[in-house]
Amino acid sequence: MSTQQEARPGARERLAVITVVESIGCHFCADAESAIAELASQYAIVVTHIPMSSPQGMDLMQRHGAGMSPLVLLDGQFVSSGRLPRGRIRRMLDSGGFERRVSAP
Repeated sequence: MSTQQEARPGARERLAVITVVESIGCHFCADAESAIAELASQYAIVVTHIPMSSPQGMDLMQRHGAGMSPLVLLDGQFVSSGRLPRGRIRRMLDSGGFERRVSAP
């Protein structure tokens, strides 16, 4: 199936940058990866994966007060720590003026 990007009227038409701070063997991390892959079929998304054990990962976890992985950020804004709430990230994407992908007719 081919896709094309179509901007919503008044949308800022920008990519959603999602940062995932993850740890090895984390089942919530695997769940977040699955949810983000599904969202990527609907939104123009760029995903950055950062190991929680790295200096950058530890800094982000501490800065956002994340008690568990994955820490998920949308354009640097806290989305969640632990299990990714699909409804919340979808609402943030919808209200944030991010590009949507639509199927070609």
